[in-house]
Amino acid sequence: MAAFALADRMSRLGTESAFEVLARAKAMEAAGARIIHLEIGEPDFPTAPHIVEAAVEALQAGQTHYVPAPGIPPLREAVASFLERTGRLRTAPDRVIVTPGAKPIMFFTIMALCGAGDEVLYPDPSFPMYESITGLAGAVGVPIPLREGNDFRIDTDELARLVTDRSKLLIINSPHNPCGSALTRSDCEAIAEIAQRHDLIVLSDEVYWAIRYGAQPHASVLDVDGMADRTILLDGWSKTFAMTGWRLGFGVFPAPLVEPVTRLVINSVSCTSAFSQYAAIAALEGPWAPVEDMVAEFARRRDVTVAGLRDLPGVRCVQPQGAFYAFPAVADTGLTAAQLQARLLAEAGVAALAGTAFGPFGEGYLRFSYANSVENIRAALRAIKATLAAAGVT
Repeated sequence: MAAFALADRMSRLGTESAFEVLARAKAMEAAGARIIHLEIGEPDFPTAPHIVEAAVEALQAGQTHYVPAPGIPPLREAVASFLERTGRLRTAPDRVIVTPGAKPIMFFTIMALCGAGDEVLYPDPSFPMYESITGLAGAVGVPIPLREGNDFRIDTDELARLVTDRSKLLIINSPHNPCGSALTRSDCEAIAEIAQRHDLIVLSDEVYWAIRYGAQPHASVLDVDGMADRTILLDGWSKTFAMTGWRLGFGVFPAPLVEPVTRLVINSVSCTSAFSQYAAIAALEGPWAPVEDMVAEFARRRDVTVAGLRDLPGVRCVQPQGAFYAFPAVADTGLTAAQLQARLLAEAGVAALAGTAFGPFGEGYLRFSYANSVENIRAALRAIKATLAAAGVT
């Protein structure tokens, strides 16, 4: 077979470790092992029936052809209405762009705005695509450390010190993957002040906004006056409506970015599938009870997960405020994050992710997704305890 010389840019493109660990776990299952999956970040709930029915009806009605690149007008209108109705943002439908999944919003934003020499600030640990796409674009990634002592929230004083005259884009994520943390209103106000003072554009990844715990409402930089003109809101249907496989996301863009991003859509994916967009409308306009029920069950699982992790030797765990991840500190076990990830899969049959999958500041931590049944979570905790005991951790 001929050798292929890849373009230099491919050396700057990373991957998402969750899928690599999932593939190893699936291979072990195929060989007869029993694996408890706590690695993959997707709700384990079915898509609500009224959403599925809307897709079927659209297919039967012939919605199987090209549609406008930024999305069908009824869906863009439904997104704008939904955002206003839920108290998140008042915007115009023509600022909404619908994409096949939410990742394209990250990709299109960074590719449209950032090039050689531009700096992109992003949290560390964080979703690995922020750093990967930044590198592909030829821009310079600047990690913002998230520390356990600050409940894995951005330290806004440290953020201010990291900004330079080359800083162009700031990426924030709340509720946060992998840490489960959530920014406060005062955090968002401080971040907005820094962005406005330094003329930064903000990409606010709020794909987990509906999955939060406690009485505090979701906080966003978009709550601050003037930020809508410099902020891209990233959201989608995958997490809120248990629709990961539908590949549906959206961004709300400042007006000057709508046309350039639409061009990127046309050059890459043409459009998002027509029938799925009608399902997306049904999700936004349909009953909210399935979402509430799912979040209530995630809260129960969170409590079981955190209590169980805190009971393990050498482990401590901050209480997650949102999403469906726990991010326990494991350095006191004497094992690195990668070593413990490997041992848990091989010896305990528990698939988890090393914190370093989300950046260098994830060393000493693991990410557990509690998007699994309480029964399986408790079984995983027992298996982890046995593995730690076998490793001499007491």
